[in-house]
Amino acid sequence: MNPCHRRHVLTRALALGAAATLATPALRAQAAPLVFGVGLFQPDKEKNDATYRPLAQHLAARLGRPVTLRTVDSWEGLAKSLAAGETDIALMGPWGYVLAQHHAGAQVVATILYDGRPEYFAIIITHPDSGLASLDDLLGAPGRGRSFAFGDKGSTSGYLIPLHMFQSRGIDPLQHFGRVVHTRHQAIQLQVTAGQIDAGADFNRNRAAMIEAGLIRAERSRVIWQSAPLPNDAVAVRAALHQDSGFVKRLQAALAEVGSLRATQPTLLPAHYTGFVERDATFYKPIRDAGLATGALAPK
Repeated sequence: MNPCHRRHVLTRALALGAAATLATPALRAQAAPLVFGVGLFQPDKEKNDATYRPLAQHLAARLGRPVTLRTVDSWEGLAKSLAAGETDIALMGPWGYVLAQHHAGAQVVATILYDGRPEYFAIIITHPDSGLASLDDLLGAPGRGRSFAFGDKGSTSGYLIPLHMFQSRGIDPLQHFGRVVHTRHQAIQLQVTAGQIDAGADFNRNRAAMIEAGLIRAERSRVIWQSAPLPNDAVAVRAALHQDSGFVKRLQAALAEVGSLRATQPTLLPAHYTGFVERDATFYKPIRDAGLATGALAPK
């Protein structure tokens, strides 16, 4: 081999080697599993995983990457996980999304639909033996010193929105009620309907699902307050991933087709959840405003 040809072969080999070295991180990123975090919508982690595994498998097929499903047992924990980059995609409550967006730039790409609607309601419930017939009763003398259950502090309907309502009525829950607890939505319904807690904050979808499943009786869960419509749960992605516009478009397309696919794949979503619709941060402004008003969110 003449010297010129040898130099050409060597140069080409080095160039190919460098290209392969540079391509390795990108190829690894493309092959790395995506972590799909979901809140604890079902009574336990095993049922939650089984419920959302078909959706995770659908996303994996459409995105061309493995998807690892991860149930996080608190809304606050899911928000922190997305903010910390431990979760890539999350199906999360509105307040959790706003927290992750505020602190770490996470971005919403879609909103889930419930019976075709992108909205739901926060509610306050009591039981028929409580003697509390209305919100005025709860906030007045009959409710003073009673027990009240919030959801965890990352919950929209279980914490932020009822707290905002209490504050707008001049009520400090810690001063007004004799006992305040924070627990899961399912536990709130179970404990209130059993008469173990006088009243609690929940959301209409959870109440309806528990009644349908026979976990509670409708007559034992009396709704005494309902909020204005709230934006439904968000599908959000961590900030760095959102910068990949091609990925975001593929994710939105995969979510958009879930509604029509449910006709032949009914397990893609739980009962009454009918698909997804594209939304951005402006749809969640009422939640951000409530966070700022209550002091739960610091202005930037």
